Amino acid sequence: MAKALLPLLKDFAFGLYMTLRAVWAPTALGVAAAVFDPEGRVLLVKHRYSPGWQLPGGGVGRGEAPEAALLREMGEEVGLAGGVARLIGLYTRKSGWATNVVALYRVIGAEVNFRPNLEICAIIFAPPCQPPADCTPATLRRLKELEGHIPLSPFW
Repeated sequence: MAKALLPLLKDFAFGLYMTLRAVWAPTALGVAAAVFDPEGRVLLVKHRYSPGWQLPGGGVGRGEAPEAALLREMGEEVGLAGGVARLIGLYTRKSGWATNVVALYRVIGAEVNFRPNLEICAIIFAPPCQPPADCTPATLRRLKELEGHIPLSPFW
């Protein structure tokens, strides 16, 4: 009987440890996409709630696979359909008292059927080497990295 309870106690203890760790040092996982069209231009979005052009992205749900979250978010935000997503890298940044980890993917061969919505008011496909003037600093860094002009950074 005691041997049968041991695995349950281990699972409970691990679950309790992970819950306390999440409260003590929370981490949020997000995804972002560098969606390229056939001409090699990259998709940038303008949010209704923050200034500047940026790569599209969103949050990963609890227990959701990052690539599935990416495709879901891109479908909801910009009408993305099809395509192949490949992980470029993981980035980190502080977000209040939490840590935000962002998984960046390169997406090729997708179609975008955008309609303005509650979150995204506009999109543009821009050459990565000639982005719009009002891109966010993080977006400019990612575009330079994607073009091979600067080394990859672990920070968003």
